[in-house]
Amino acid sequence: MEDLNDGSPGHTDAEETRSPDIPRSDVRSERRVAAVSSTALPAARLTLPGVMDAEGRVDESRLRMYIFKNGGVCPSERGLVWRFLFGMYPCSSTALERSLLQEQMVVRYQVMKRKWQQFLPKAVRMHLNGTDAELVAAVRHFDQRQAQAQQQTQDQSEEVRDRLAFLELQAQILFERVTFDQDELREATRIIDKDVPRTNRDLSYYQEEGLGNLLVLRDILITYAAFHPEVSYAQGMNDLCSRFLEVLDSEVDTFWSFSCYMEKFSKDFRADGLHRKIELEAALLKELDPSLYAHLVSDSMESFTFCHRWLLLGFQREFEHSDALRLFEILSCDHLELISQQVDRARYQERLARNCSTEDHSESQLQAINTDFTFELFICAAILLENRESLLRCRDDVQLIQFTSSLQGTLDLNSTLKKAERHLYNYCKRCAWDYMNECCRADISTEEDFLYQLRSLLVLR
Repeated sequence: MEDLNDGSPGHTDAEETRSPDIPRSDVRSERRVAAVSSTALPAARLTLPGVMDAEGRVDESRLRMYIFKNGGVCPSERGLVWRFLFGMYPCSSTALERSLLQEQMVVRYQVMKRKWQQFLPKAVRMHLNGTDAELVAAVRHFDQRQAQAQQQTQDQSEEVRDRLAFLELQAQILFERVTFDQDELREATRIIDKDVPRTNRDLSYYQEEGLGNLLVLRDILITYAAFHPEVSYAQGMNDLCSRFLEVLDSEVDTFWSFSCYMEKFSKDFRADGLHRKIELEAALLKELDPSLYAHLVSDSMESFTFCHRWLLLGFQREFEHSDALRLFEILSCDHLELISQQVDRARYQERLARNCSTEDHSESQLQAINTDFTFELFICAAILLENRESLLRCRDDVQLIQFTSSLQGTLDLNSTLKKAERHLYNYCKRCAWDYMNECCRADISTEEDFLYQLRSLLVLR
């Protein structure tokens, strides 16, 4: 497998994605270690128009539409938005309900973390060889943060301590029967201790006292591996989790948001899951550019494995850092996924039924559309097609990997989004047209039906 640590949309053809006023730097005014929990955020309000009601409930559809149409959200809103977008906070929850939920999540995480620490006491602290001065400083900053958190716990009122004690008892009962495989957890910890120091320390988030966030990241990953043995830890999770930690700036919130994300995407970290995604990318390129596809699957090259890091980490290193965060946000809003348009197609089927169309027509609708072609695959295809001539000059895997590595940090996000959407539009248009040609040759309103189907597919309102 390729070493992942070896290096440091809403628009039509006539409407380019509007980027919010996002600074080109991720510099923070003060570097510090992430908080254990963000106690003030449950009551915070989103300022996005029409997204949050008076009691704090979020309209999930409008939130995802806003992210898509505006090319992400501004950095000041991102932390709260991600807590809803990735499922840590239910969109249907009120501000009051989230305050209680936050306490529960804090206590449960602390019980989970303490459980594996008691099981593997030698793994509580990262073992240092003394040659990495930054890691030594990271441990010192992390220890200071731990002492401050303990002091804050001691300063809590008796009412709060009683409430948290009850929640802790509930959590202990919940996780009482959880058991660990010592060898597997020890091995996961060993790999995490190898990967965490290789996380991109050039980010401002890991500068100065922020170095302590490496140890926060380590604890999150070990806790996840301990309580998700079917997934455990795989190379690349450190970079992915680091993205959540940087945006959320909270240990507890990062753990739960990362866990929610992994519920959907953990399969990508298994060999079969990623192999399937690479196969889909190859199939999509075959649809869009058969000659480039044929070149990349020639005997001298190992089919599309160079896309491995792009798809696994969401193009984290191919775009400038703030743009990579925006792209991750856009991809995660799921707005341009073909499968998400089922409701609109069902409405169209009902309209056909009212017009006395046959059931066969309704059931076979748009079978030519491959709904496994997710928008990230069109992003990948757009990058490949933009660099078509350079790829055609590559004669073996070595040249291919060298070229794709040279793209790191050089790609323009807005341009790539526009091209990816154009490829998606053209793919849907061709599939819909082929379907209508096959099923509606005798229908005078073929053109009208085709345009309706295309509009339903893309939801271009």
